[in-house]
Amino acid sequence: MADEPTNRTAFALQATYCEANGAPITARLCRGIETAIDRDTVTGTRILDWPGNPIPDALPLRTAGPFHALWRAGRAPGLDGLFTGSETDGGRIAAALRAVLAAHDAEISGCLDGPPQTNEPGRSAALMAGLLVLAQRFGPRLELLEIGSSAGLNLLIDRYRYDLGGVTVGPAESPVTIVPEWRGPPPPAVAIRIESVRGEDIAPIDVRDDAAAERLSAYVWADHAQRFARVAAAIAMIRAQPVSLDQGDAADWIEARLAAPQEAGVTRVLMHSVMWQYMPPASQARITAAMAEAGARATADRPLGWVSLENDRISIPHVLTVRAWPGATEEVVAQTHAHGFWVEWLAG
Repeated sequence: MADEPTNRTAFALQATYCEANGAPITARLCRGIETAIDRDTVTGTRILDWPGNPIPDALPLRTAGPFHALWRAGRAPGLDGLFTGSETDGGRIAAALRAVLAAHDAEISGCLDGPPQTNEPGRSAALMAGLLVLAQRFGPRLELLEIGSSAGLNLLIDRYRYDLGGVTVGPAESPVTIVPEWRGPPPPAVAIRIESVRGEDIAPIDVRDDAAAERLSAYVWADHAQRFARVAAAIAMIRAQPVSLDQGDAADWIEARLAAPQEAGVTRVLMHSVMWQYMPPASQARITAAMAEAGARATADRPLGWVSLENDRISIPHVLTVRAWPGATEEVVAQTHAHGFWVEWLAG
């Protein structure tokens, strides 16, 4: 359990992280919340007495999201200066946030109950690059299993179009083309054929519901206009053709999926992005053990892969790791921007 100074400092750390990722508006929001909160509100008291670890719990982003949501809905016009970027004075920003908090305390406090829903299609570019590594090793046919899928925007990984340092992947007619700034050599230029994509989340978001879709959009950082357009396009794609997204516990789900029959010639792949930190250590241990056990059974015609894009919320880049069985190999193949704006290829 952290103490009040540690919980306050988490907002300053998040602000630094936002600044390093090109998001000064969200950085000012986080610093303003740190200044604005006190024990006169339920929200302030909950933050200052937060029972967990505020960094892995993403406490600052849990708090920032509802302020953005209120402003997007036209219910917090006092935050116009903050979210348009015209107001940079920390004292005035904190005062405006304090006024919104006083008016919407219960609503903002309620949003602290769950992690932020930062489902980001841009991250699928790095995931796809990791899948190309597995396709180069085992062949083109892949079966994808994603945990922590949120609204399932990255379950569209086979429907997006990518340009990965000159390596193009995905349908040319896709309404979403993702072109991160590519640093270093390109990923393997190999054939890839995704046979199936299935996901799980402890509390999946159904973006066919307008309120759920708006909540998802509210967690997008206000600085990144291109992300709003991409998320909106992905939501439209799901509404046109839903994804396979199950509700459940990640450890239970992956254990069941790994126990199911696997088609010969198809690589079974666990993938996830920016969700591992939200799982209890016991669940992390169960999934790791289940993958090791399944890896021990893997064969040349029924291989197993694990592609993860994660960070510790302290280091700035995210790390793309590819594990593979048989052989039990593990390699960090890339570092990436938090939301996929750039990818630095390290493999080879």
